[in-house]
Amino acid sequence: MSAPIPDRIEKTAVLNAPLARVWRAIADAKEFGQWFGAALEGAFVEGQRTRGRITHRGYEHLMLEVTVERVEPQRLLSFRWHPYAVDLRTDYSSEPPTLVEFRLEEAGRNTTLTIVESGFDRIPAERRAEAWRQNDEGWTAQMKAIAEHVGRQAA
Repeated sequence: MSAPIPDRIEKTAVLNAPLARVWRAIADAKEFGQWFGAALEGAFVEGQRTRGRITHRGYEHLMLEVTVERVEPQRLLSFRWHPYAVDLRTDYSSEPPTLVEFRLEEAGRNTTLTIVESGFDRIPAERRAEAWRQNDEGWTAQMKAIAEHVGRQAA
């Protein structure tokens, strides 16, 4: 019998950049797309949907679509999305989305970033494990991507 799938993914890192710099990389949709790998249209505004084409090689046929939940400047950005929604034959709109939170804290001259994605317990059982596994790996890669992005730009 396999272990149950956790309801959440949590990644934390101390980034070599000041809080204002990290906030801009997260809260500005265009800049977010640069390190995340998506050409987003529009801005991150509470209650509004933002979307754009994925730019990662092999995933260019997919759209990223998020609905912004909360924006607390230099502290929190959160949105809802459908995790690992990559099968073009599947309509994910009836599934409950997960919640992704980017939490920032000052750490001297650096910034502690915590990314939490929760709500996997509500994803249909037949795709829950794969969605969790893919996003767990994805957030590890994205944490490295933002660290490189803000570190490169802070220098």
